[in-house]
Amino acid sequence: MTRGDFRPPSLNADEQTTLVAFLDYLREAIIAKATGVPDEAARAAGVPSGTSLLRLVKHLTAVEHNWFVWAYAGEEVELWDDDALPAAADTTDSLVAEYRAMVKRCNEIVAGCADLDRPGVRSLRETEPPSMRWVLVHMIEETARHAGHADILREQIDGSTGR
Repeated sequence: MTRGDFRPPSLNADEQTTLVAFLDYLREAIIAKATGVPDEAARAAGVPSGTSLLRLVKHLTAVEHNWFVWAYAGEEVELWDDDALPAAADTTDSLVAEYRAMVKRCNEIVAGCADLDRPGVRSLRETEPPSMRWVLVHMIEETARHAGHADILREQIDGSTGR
């Protein structure tokens, strides 16, 4: 089964719009790879490290929360465990819905940023708080890396290929 080849965004826009468009493209790639897979198969580790489609979705949801909501916006919320395994009650639908909600929240934070050079409130690392530009580029890198993992896992599950 082939999903088809969805090309990256084709736009000529300002930097913030371009960065968000590429991040959204990668987010949708992750969602597409998890969608339509039976929960049992999406939960099953495809490699010895324990990575599964559901684990990738859960991980990316936590990473977005931690970088955009906790670190950049500085909201007084707890950090989420970005290494957590999906809970027994988690399903593909529930984790994808949670990811979509987090994406919406994070895009609101980005939309509220008038200056990509402005540093956030705090950092997840032993560094000064990074700029919104850095957070966006980091999330593009993080999501792209895991989209590649999701490509391989999905192909192992049902032979589905394509972006």
